[in-house]
Amino acid sequence: MQKKSRGALPMVQLALPLAGEQLLRIVVSLVDTFMLSTYCEEAVAGVGLVSQYIFFLQILFNIVVIGSSIVLAQYLGAERSKEELNNIAKASVIMVLLLAVVLTLAVFFGTPLLLGCYKLEDRVRSFASQYFLIFGGAGAIFNAVSLLQSSILRCYGYTRQTLVVTLVANLINVVGNALSLYGWFGLPVLGVPGVAGASLLSTAVSCVILGFMIKRRKDICFNLEKLFSVPKRVFTTILRVGIPTAGENLSYNVSQIFIMAMISSLGTYAMDAQVYTNTLARFVFIIAIGIGAAVQIKTGYYVGAGESETAYRKVFKYGLCATCASVLLVLLLNLVKGPAIGIFTKNEEIIGMVSKVLIISILLEFGRSLNLIYVGALKGAGDIRFPVLYGMFSNWCIMVLGAWILGIKLGYGIYGCFFGIALDETTRGFVMLLRWKSKRWMTKALV
Repeated sequence: MQKKSRGALPMVQLALPLAGEQLLRIVVSLVDTFMLSTYCEEAVAGVGLVSQYIFFLQILFNIVVIGSSIVLAQYLGAERSKEELNNIAKASVIMVLLLAVVLTLAVFFGTPLLLGCYKLEDRVRSFASQYFLIFGGAGAIFNAVSLLQSSILRCYGYTRQTLVVTLVANLINVVGNALSLYGWFGLPVLGVPGVAGASLLSTAVSCVILGFMIKRRKDICFNLEKLFSVPKRVFTTILRVGIPTAGENLSYNVSQIFIMAMISSLGTYAMDAQVYTNTLARFVFIIAIGIGAAVQIKTGYYVGAGESETAYRKVFKYGLCATCASVLLVLLLNLVKGPAIGIFTKNEEIIGMVSKVLIISILLEFGRSLNLIYVGALKGAGDIRFPVLYGMFSNWCIMVLGAWILGIKLGYGIYGCFFGIALDETTRGFVMLLRWKSKRWMTKALV
């Protein structure tokens, strides 16, 4: 493809499948939560707790995955040689596999110590341990490889293909959950271990399908022959981008774990309310996530091709679309929140908590949409350091500190915790918007 055609790839063609992929994941998350809620409330709390750590593992994999995708997008925009493009793929495979092995061992040996940091009921602790060991530990390698494969396909513009794979994997997951929890066809009820096993199987299948899709596309440079012949500078380039890029996500996730620990001290009902609220809220930022991921790819194309001014103008338009969509969706969710919450629980206390937290989510989702677009654009342009440093400051000095002061110290409970999160998202979103407007990112290109 020529430079012009890379940048001219329609936003809808990139963003719509990415949003659809996110929608599928959300629907499956919702179905998983619903199925677990019919099994028992303790299972919801346990799986919800360790899901934070599974996402944490994915962030560590993204040190390699995001780093390679940013470098790859700019190299594609600049029309670098096939050898250079293939070296990025080979270096990424080596690093992501090594990291997966290390994290698998960490999960197997560190889970009891990790869960010992929380005040949990015995059943909640047991369910959390089972799910984390099976899906987080045994599934680490499959998670890592599938993340890398999907990222490479997206960078080359094959977002519809990753959508298809996500659909197949999610169907496997849902059917596996149903068989594990409901004992269809006379099968034993396996409970949470069965749910974790279904997630593991779906991820393994997606790895196989993604590998087949990559092999079929002749324009994708992904030849793993002479795997260890990659120049050291390729590893350095990926890590120079990937480590600080993932650092911003890492800081956010660790701060979320601290907030989850605060909420866990408020009781199982508060933990369930957080899980249900987050599950519903994922429908709100689906469009912003799709546009944000596409913006990162498109910005890389433009910057690599030397068309930074074009990227500057277009990102404002993309940001406006994403923010309007998020605000409209969160308002709609508040209009139908009664029936929506009722899907998960009939407990009046939990329903009351979720209903009030969703009002706070109006501010939260407005700020989150700004973050998703402008942080994605800055990363795509190679401007890594500023989002990371400010993100870490905001996560801890506004979100965690604010959640502790409002939720624990002043006694506003889960509502104070969520308001602290909303303050972080909104202030950080405006700061990233101003950073983009300043054009300082134009000096950070990798090519």
